[in-house]
Amino acid sequence: MTPSNSSRLGAELVTVGYGGEPVVRDLTLDVPDGLVTTIVGPNGCGKSTLLRTLARLLRPTSGRVRLDGDSIDAVPTREVSRRLALLPQSPIAPDGLLVRDLVGRGRHPHQRWFRQWSPSDEDVVERSLRTTDTWELRDRAIDQLSGGQRQRAWIAMTLAQDTDLVLLDEPTTFLDLAHQVEVLELVRRLNRDRGRTVALVLHDLNLAARYSDLVVVMKDGAVVTQGPPREVFTPLLLDDVFGLRADVLDDPRTGLPVVVPLSAPAAPPAGGREALRQAAASGGTVEGSPSTAAASWGT
Repeated sequence: MTPSNSSRLGAELVTVGYGGEPVVRDLTLDVPDGLVTTIVGPNGCGKSTLLRTLARLLRPTSGRVRLDGDSIDAVPTREVSRRLALLPQSPIAPDGLLVRDLVGRGRHPHQRWFRQWSPSDEDVVERSLRTTDTWELRDRAIDQLSGGQRQRAWIAMTLAQDTDLVLLDEPTTFLDLAHQVEVLELVRRLNRDRGRTVALVLHDLNLAARYSDLVVVMKDGAVVTQGPPREVFTPLLLDDVFGLRADVLDDPRTGLPVVVPLSAPAAPPAGGREALRQAAASGGTVEGSPSTAAASWGT
C-alpha cells in the first residue's frame, strides 16, 4: 500500500509488540487528513497498540511511523508534541487538580526556559475550555466531575496542545451511553469546526458508524479492511472478524448502518462460513444462513 499524499501520519510495514510475540505485524495504514478515522476490532487485536505506536509511545521492531514525511523517531520529542496529541485510555490526574490547571498542561510543549506562560497561552486555554463546554467547570477539581465532564476536560487539555492531529484511545470507556454520545459529538465538532484530523479507537460499532468518516477494522494485528462505514459494516465481516451474527440495517434518519445482533444463534450453514461467503458473492443464500438480506448485504 502506497502512503497517501494527503496523510501527514501513517504506519509503514510496522511490527510492534511488548517484548514477546508481536501484537501488530507488517501493518501499513494512512490516517487521512481532515477526517475522523475510527479503529475497531475484537479485544486484543492491536487497536490501542497501533495508536500508541502512531504516537511514538511504542517503538516498532520493524517498519516505521511517518509524520510529515519523516520517520517519527527522527523528530524531536517536543516537536512531535506540537504536531500530534494523544489522549490515552483512562488518564489519571492528581487529586484536587483543577480543570483549568489540567487544561493548562496542554501548553507545556510550547514552553521554553526563555518563554514561560504568556497571554497567548491563556487565550488558547480559554478557547479550549469554551470549545469543550468546560469553561464553567474551570475552577472545579477533576475528581469532582461526572464521567462525561471529566472526559471533556481531558479533551480540552488535548485541544490546548494546539495540534492538527489528535489521537484518542477509547475516549468513551466507562461512560454511559448519553455521555458517550456527548464526547463523540465533541469529537465531531473538533473535526468539522476546528479542522482537526482525528484517529480514535472505539468498541461500539454503531457509534463508530455514526461518527466516523473512515472505519479501519483490525483482527490479529492486521488491517482486515477499511472504508466508509456503509461499505465496511456487513454481516459477513461481523461474522468473520467479531464472530457476531447480526443484520446490518439502514438508520431511517441518517442512512448510516446500524448493527443489530441476532437474538438466537442458528446452526452454521452447510459448508460453514466459506459456503456463506460464496453464496453472498453469487447473490444466493445458504440453508441456515442468517437471512437473504444479510447474505446480499455482504456482497
